[in-house]
Amino acid sequence: MVRSRTRTSMHAALEAVQQGRAQGCLSAGNTGAWMALARLLLGTLPGIDRPAMVSALPGRGRHQTLLLDLGANLDTTAEQLVQFAYLGAGAAQARGLARPRVALLNVGREPGKGTPVIQDAARRLAESQAFDFIGFVEGSDLYAAVADVVVCDGFTGNAVLKSGEALLRLLVERSGTASWLERRLLQPWLARRFRHWDPELRNGASFLGLNAVVVKSHGAAGEVGLVQAIERALRDVETDLPGRIRLNLAVLKAV
Repeated sequence: MVRSRTRTSMHAALEAVQQGRAQGCLSAGNTGAWMALARLLLGTLPGIDRPAMVSALPGRGRHQTLLLDLGANLDTTAEQLVQFAYLGAGAAQARGLARPRVALLNVGREPGKGTPVIQDAARRLAESQAFDFIGFVEGSDLYAAVADVVVCDGFTGNAVLKSGEALLRLLVERSGTASWLERRLLQPWLARRFRHWDPELRNGASFLGLNAVVVKSHGAAGEVGLVQAIERALRDVETDLPGRIRLNLAVLKAV
């Protein structure tokens, strides 16, 4: 089915990158089709089976935690989770973190918790000397600046991301039902305090593990959100994110 979609805008955009007529591309279309086409036309980096979507979650102060996968791979193997950890660590190093703290998202921090897949991935990551694997984190840790990279399957990551966005929208909507005085006091504070949490201003998730820049925009993004996704793609091109991750992966896996 993916191979037959040669007349779609997705295919045309990725083909432009493949042929060197563009340096990167983005889409707000179906995530699964976008990932499958990108993988087919552009290929993955050495040692990477499948690309993963990543975005930065805001946290305490100005700390940002890279979370992946955000929906490209709904079901993952232990090996793929390990690969995502290396991709995330490479992206964190491209941001200037020499030795990022990497964690697996789990239902508890205790070593014995989690599915066999997560347990297997944890055993493998614990043997790595390339970054600081700090073990498991819970959902409540995601915004607490305890890790620089958090790894999970795409089903979990997508649910976490969208539930966080929905909670922020609820807080803003509830502030609109307050009294006139409360609105005058509360809404400006919310606007200042949570501006860097605004999903529209954080739109655009990069695909890590591909040979070129590919970005996914939220399907419901408005004009501001789409501009943010375009700027995300531009930054990835300007910093040569795939090339830097390729180099970082080579160094990380040699350790």
